[in-house]
Amino acid sequence: MRVLGIDPGLQTMGWGVIDQHGSRLLHVANGICTTKGSDLSARLLSLFEQLSEVVRIHAPDEAAVEKTFVNKDGSGTLKLGQARGIAMLVPARAGLPVGEYSPNSVKKTVVGVGHADKRQVMHMVKLQLPGAAPASPDAADALAIAICHARYGGSRGMTLREVRA
Repeated sequence: MRVLGIDPGLQTMGWGVIDQHGSRLLHVANGICTTKGSDLSARLLSLFEQLSEVVRIHAPDEAAVEKTFVNKDGSGTLKLGQARGIAMLVPARAGLPVGEYSPNSVKKTVVGVGHADKRQVMHMVKLQLPGAAPASPDAADALAIAICHARYGGSRGMTLREVRA
């Protein structure tokens, strides 16, 4: 099974692709989609086009997206939600099942603790995916989301379980 992990962001959206063969995980590719400018609609379109190209090139079987958390800045949360909508729309449009995971669930799965920092996530992603060189912390987060999906989700007949953070 090939999994596309997506870490939503309006300025930088991380993505990572892994292959799962039984319990073995292999790094395929990773990167970021970036936007410029202040026009929200153009930025969202740019993310849509870049992520669509990732799906076209890497042909994943399934996708996983990090759930949005609510923060103090309502406007920022709303904009992140719009980017997350793009992150869910692109794989759904390609006919892929999409799993959703909370940030703490992803960190607990990959690092072992639910409140790990980005440096810890990057380190553990590199350990679990030998040869992976994440393009950025956002790409490392996307690979971690893909790892979480491979471990707990997917359409392999398993019931999707929420990892308790």
